[in-house]
Amino acid sequence: MTATGAVQPVRNRRAVKRIVLVAVVLVVVIAMALSVKVVGKGSTVGAGPAAFSASAWGKTNFPKVQAAIAKRAVPATELAPAIIADSTAATKKYGVDAGTGPEFATTFTGTVGAPQDGIYPVTVSGLPSGLLIRIQTGPAINGTDLRDAPGTIEFGQFTNQIDYQNAGAALNDQLKKQVLAKVDTTSLEGKKVTVTGAFQLINPKGWLVTPSALEVDG
Repeated sequence: MTATGAVQPVRNRRAVKRIVLVAVVLVVVIAMALSVKVVGKGSTVGAGPAAFSASAWGKTNFPKVQAAIAKRAVPATELAPAIIADSTAATKKYGVDAGTGPEFATTFTGTVGAPQDGIYPVTVSGLPSGLLIRIQTGPAINGTDLRDAPGTIEFGQFTNQIDYQNAGAALNDQLKKQVLAKVDTTSLEGKKVTVTGAFQLINPKGWLVTPSALEVDG
């Protein structure tokens, strides 16, 4: 066999390998092209889930929370003696387990006292001696009473803890917009008010109520 004859098969094998390699590359390119989706301007394809809007959620759910608290609300003159007598039994009968402490919904009518940092004491007839009821009217509304008191809003309904916390803050914000904005909260002292709202039981002798509804009589 001549040298030229020996080289020829080697060249043929190299040519075949190049052809196979080119074919493989073409197959890959075609597959990639077929998998590409053309997304038009403004399309939501591939955008993922929409971010949680606490503001929109609060606006939608505040009326539901108001209704739920109103439905669960126990007159303070009935609730207070029950809590003082047996807070565990009162929680089972009237309250909602909110994890860090039971939440109660209540309603009462009374006379407003002197404020301190947007918090007013309210004197209500017929309550056990020594019980202090206060209502918070802003400008800062603290806590998650409105979120927790209905017993229907749970952490598992939200993507994460931040959204859950923001939901509570959004309800407080709607309270200011939909309820407290209609009341002159700077001049309630001496006036008679009817309040429906919620509070977390920390001290049986002291309630800090977040109102879900507030009416000034007269």
